[in-house]
Amino acid sequence: MTDSEAGFDEVVDVLVVGSGGGGLCGTYTAAREGLTVSLIEASDRFGGTTAYSAGGGMWYPANPVYQREGVDDTVEDALEYYRAVVGDRTPAALQETYVFGGAPLIEYLERDPCLSFEAYPWIDYFGTAPKARLDGKRHIIPTPLPVSEAPELREVVRGPLDTDRLGVEQPDDLFIGGRALVARFLKAIEPFENASVHLNSTLRELITDESGRVVGAVVERDGARVRIGAERGVLLTAGGFEANQALRTEYGVPGRANDTMGPRTNDGSALLAALAVGADADLLDQAWWSPGMSHPDGRSAFALGFVGGIFVNQNGERFVNESAPYDSLARTMLAQVEAGDLTAPYWMVYDDAEDGRPPVLASNVTMVETEKYQDAGLWRTGETLEELARNIGVPGEALVATVGRFNELVASGQDTDFGRGDEAYDRLFSGGEAPFAALEQGPFHAAAFGFSDLGTKGGLRTDVHARVLDRNGLAIPGLYAAGNTMAAPSGEAYPGGGNPIGTSVLFSHLAARHMAA
Repeated sequence: MTDSEAGFDEVVDVLVVGSGGGGLCGTYTAAREGLTVSLIEASDRFGGTTAYSAGGGMWYPANPVYQREGVDDTVEDALEYYRAVVGDRTPAALQETYVFGGAPLIEYLERDPCLSFEAYPWIDYFGTAPKARLDGKRHIIPTPLPVSEAPELREVVRGPLDTDRLGVEQPDDLFIGGRALVARFLKAIEPFENASVHLNSTLRELITDESGRVVGAVVERDGARVRIGAERGVLLTAGGFEANQALRTEYGVPGRANDTMGPRTNDGSALLAALAVGADADLLDQAWWSPGMSHPDGRSAFALGFVGGIFVNQNGERFVNESAPYDSLARTMLAQVEAGDLTAPYWMVYDDAEDGRPPVLASNVTMVETEKYQDAGLWRTGETLEELARNIGVPGEALVATVGRFNELVASGQDTDFGRGDEAYDRLFSGGEAPFAALEQGPFHAAAFGFSDLGTKGGLRTDVHARVLDRNGLAIPGLYAAGNTMAAPSGEAYPGGGNPIGTSVLFSHLAARHMAA
């Protein structure tokens, strides 16, 4: 659609699509730089996938939080690590922009008293790669915000997960994790009269002029179509397409839309709108994956912190390092699914040391009553391993042999089969000790697992200013993208916790700065 056909109902300098950490940072930056900016959010609450993050962490090497502590990290060391992990799958300039850009961004944001960050060390995921930080001091989180300082935000900030999935009452004391980041940005945006934020407002299509420049968008706001002009540009930060099963199938993304951790409104509409005006895309078969613990509501949810038990396949055999970083772990599993060597559900087998509850430290969606899992057939028990094998449909002799072999490895102190405990991350949840224990105390149990994700990570190709590129590699004037709407700079890797939110926040900031320049 051209601007002459549009007849704009309203005009701003910048239109931001999506209200996760990235969209809010882009809105804040644009407003602070003196631009008029309007943010639209398709759902009835702000926060996107960011609001579901337990930590809300960002991976920003040599950032001011750690510099104040005297940490000896450098961005050069971090870039060496990042490149070793990511390789040449994505442009080197894009990788450099991410690694070098986080520290200046935090310095910029901390000038605002509403925006505060603190150390939360979280180990780099590839501990044997050069210049990995095994002390985790590249990872920061937003400082928790008392709800009493922003009570009006309690009902409009998405999450937590337990509220949305289990109906648990929202906390009335603190915004923490990703919700703290969202609330802090909303508080920081509020004083700017040149900024507005809108819920229940869905992008329908982008508007271009005769030259192909993006000049605005058609938005459905509270059921009415509104044409919004954007004189400096449109920033797409609407998450990925993880909740759209048709698109997952089209682009070959494993897993089910029902099991994603992204909101239902992350349906790829922003991606499709950009493709319709000639944008290029990459990594469309990729996501930020994890094992998914299956819950009685019929969904599998991101889980980590497996300090006990073993995973077994349909043959009753162990097949993976259970304590590996969640994205790497899930990728190993998904490769076996593709090869036909693994079917879902697969099972976590464990003994009775925890009274029948799986040895999972972080299920993200809180485990409900044991009986509900048992009634749903998700947790099964046997007085002996042979009985358990019958109950989960695997060969009994194989399961007995698998557990016997694992117990031998535990006694030896080293997992020579799959290397569990060899990497520093493997030992993160077990106090630095070997992350396994023998399975000896009956009755024996099994919990069903599938696959989950933190969102797709394939999307629009961008340059270092977050400008969306067309199929000839040229920037489309007036169109920007960040977060999971853009093709991730990390490619097919997950270098460390805080990469998804960190990338989204940084490139949204860079987009707004570029529009203001």
